[in-house]
Amino acid sequence: MRELAGIAALFAALWPAAAGAGFRTPESLIRNVYAHYGKGAPELSNGLPRDDATTRQFFDPSLRKAWSAPRSEPYDFLVQSPNWKLGPVTIAITRKQYDKTYVAANFDNHGRKVALNFILVNGPEGWLIMDVESPHDSLRMFLEQFRN
Repeated sequence: MRELAGIAALFAALWPAAAGAGFRTPESLIRNVYAHYGKGAPELSNGLPRDDATTRQFFDPSLRKAWSAPRSEPYDFLVQSPNWKLGPVTIAITRKQYDKTYVAANFDNHGRKVALNFILVNGPEGWLIMDVESPHDSLRMFLEQFRN
């Protein structure tokens, strides 16, 4: 019985580290991205951070380096503007294809309609962003274009 309790304690200690990486559902991932673009607590109102912990939590390994690399971009791709005042964000899964799930996020930013398609993957870390597409560009191409 003591061994079982020890195993359970070890599992409980390791669980938060694993659960802290990605998200359980595609919708929760998108909601958490846009939680960083509100008018709440200062740490949640400056856009999605570029630090290592946030990058690991939100992005697929193939996009992490590009997201956290220093660059001089003219606007925040995730809101399609250098500043923001977002209206309600609607989230809808539009397609599931092999290991990818496509999720549409629509909102107003300063009264201008914004539509983005998130390409998400579900792996051992949970749901993570593999790319984001706007009508004219993708997050990967955008980050590559404006890297220092």
